[in-house]
Amino acid sequence: MILGHPVGELLWLAAAIAVAGVATGFFAGLFGVGGGAVIVPVLYEVFRILEVPEAVRMQLCVGTSLAIIVPTSIRSYRAHGTTGLVIPGLVRAWIVPIVAGVAAGALIAAYAPAAVLKIAFVLISGLMAVKLLANRTSWVVASTLPGAGPMRAYGFGIGLASSLMGVGGGSLSTMVLTLYGQPVHNAIATSAGVGVPITVAGAIGYALAGLPHQAVLPPLSIGFVSIIGLALMAPISTLVAPVGARVAHTLTKRQLEVALAIFLLVVAGRFLVSLFAA
Repeated sequence: MILGHPVGELLWLAAAIAVAGVATGFFAGLFGVGGGAVIVPVLYEVFRILEVPEAVRMQLCVGTSLAIIVPTSIRSYRAHGTTGLVIPGLVRAWIVPIVAGVAAGALIAAYAPAAVLKIAFVLISGLMAVKLLANRTSWVVASTLPGAGPMRAYGFGIGLASSLMGVGGGSLSTMVLTLYGQPVHNAIATSAGVGVPITVAGAIGYALAGLPHQAVLPPLSIGFVSIIGLALMAPISTLVAPVGARVAHTLTKRQLEVALAIFLLVVAGRFLVSLFAA
């Protein structure tokens, strides 16, 4: 018995986390996303079986997801950076507003019920998927990026939503950039870089936000970040990320858009089902 649970049961959970780590790394490289849509539901089941209290379970999943995505986001950004497709200066210009949004999201999520986080995930993922599948040129707002003010607002919103959902923000920033006429390959490569400040700030924010709840959190947790989950999933996802990045650059623009839309719909469906099952 480990932590009151049969060894075999924990081994199956470890195997599920390992498989999710492979999917996380692949999606990080392929779509410029951090894979939180895969990590959060897997960790939620792990922590449910380990009897983590419902009041802190979803927050622990989101915080741990952001921490796991840190090395994956860095490796994915490096892989995309070698292609020369990252939009010059944009990642640097977005760092401050994104970090501010992440901090606000961590503060809100620390007190919000799980249903709020799931609803946000479903709505935003669904909206992005519809936009991609519709493939309407009329959905392009402009052919160039807006000025500094609107871009800071976008950065704050991306950081806020990403922090609430436990994702690296790649899908959100990709949608914003393509709305302003940026090629999808450039948008995805740039979004991989955006994931770095989101995940680093998010992991720190959730660790701090969870410190007052330390007494009810599982062993080896720093606030709302589980070191056990981080140690199991992060190395695998980091190793797999470059594979997804290589595949991304073999696909056409439309193939990449459809694949990303399907990915987002699957994510939305998973959370919608769990919301009604609750």
